[in-house]
Amino acid sequence: MTDTQWKVFEVFHQQARGEPHIHVGSIHAPDAEMALLLAKEQFARRQACVNLWVVPEECISASKYEDSDIFERATDKSYRESWGYKTPRTIVEGTKARSPAAAKPSRRAGKAREEDGT
Repeated sequence: MTDTQWKVFEVFHQQARGEPHIHVGSIHAPDAEMALLLAKEQFARRQACVNLWVVPEECISASKYEDSDIFERATDKSYRESWGYKTPRTIVEGTKARSPAAAKPSRRAGKAREEDGT
């Protein structure tokens, strides 16, 4: 029995120059040239598109959901993030009291007092 199915190509399009390519769907085609032509008709006719990629499905490798441990961090690097630091409450309260916004009345408040005569 001969194979009557065309190859599956995954299609990625780019809406504007400099933006990332986004997966938009799949196309069945005999070769990459025909896949590009069919992808253009299917995915670039009604949407903004400046570039298309077609990739044979067998060329895409993906991780398995069971292998989720490969995404865990090997070491704790919370010191690189702001949430990794604990700030004492007295320092936080002290900076709020000394902030320029809290110390000076706003210009609008001053104008409103002048107009009221107070």
